[in-house]
Amino acid sequence: MSDAIPSLFTDALKLAHASWRPVLHDGLAAVSRANPKYLPELAADTFLPTEGRIFAAFSQPLPSVRYVLVGEGPYPRAESATGYCFMDGAVHALWSEKGLSKPVNRATSLRNFMKMLLVTSGHLKKGQTSGAALEPIAAQASAAGSPWIQTREELQDKLLQHGFLLLNAALVFRPHVPPLKEAKAWQPLMQAVLAALAVQADKEKAALPTMVLWGKAAELLSGLPENALFPKVVSEHPYNLTFIDNAGMQALFGPMDLLLR
Repeated sequence: MSDAIPSLFTDALKLAHASWRPVLHDGLAAVSRANPKYLPELAADTFLPTEGRIFAAFSQPLPSVRYVLVGEGPYPRAESATGYCFMDGAVHALWSEKGLSKPVNRATSLRNFMKMLLVTSGHLKKGQTSGAALEPIAAQASAAGSPWIQTREELQDKLLQHGFLLLNAALVFRPHVPPLKEAKAWQPLMQAVLAALAVQADKEKAALPTMVLWGKAAELLSGLPENALFPKVVSEHPYNLTFIDNAGMQALFGPMDLLLR
């Protein structure tokens, strides 16, 4: 079966933590069995993320996973698609003199996620999350010796420290392939991932990780038998302004203090 998996994908396993590699290899084999043409055709095509980062999210060790944040698919831009869901690689600095940085404001989901955190912490008032309201917060965050994180990379590290597996339902993006079709092709691997997490929880006599599902992510996983085992927190996608005031997201992320070092 290994011969049916192009080396491009087995080589990409190097970016995954060792605890995940057998699981992902089995998942690739399952993808190949379900649709023998898919991986060879994908290997011959151009897709995102680049630089072999298709399994980058699995740098989070399997035993460390406490939450599985499921995105729909990679960003459709090479600089933005990092292999981690929701983490826009085009963003570095989080703050500017006038509030959030321009790259954050362009990354709608990240912008609304940060505003949700600021409302939850009491730094912003509900319904007053733009313009002048952000300036004093940015000044406080950017001050010398500030305890606030400064970069998207730091935010990503904070999420990983809290045990997040930042996973996309579709591991690749191609402009000529519908995202739902791409996600469907990866479902056998997703099933292997969820099964491995269930086995790990049973081995540790621990609670199953919580699935954090935004937008269509819930639909993309609904057909997997293992999906029913996991506790879930579901909301609209963060690109919706209503996400800022979502009580479920505030309750989940508020205690984590993600914007503080």
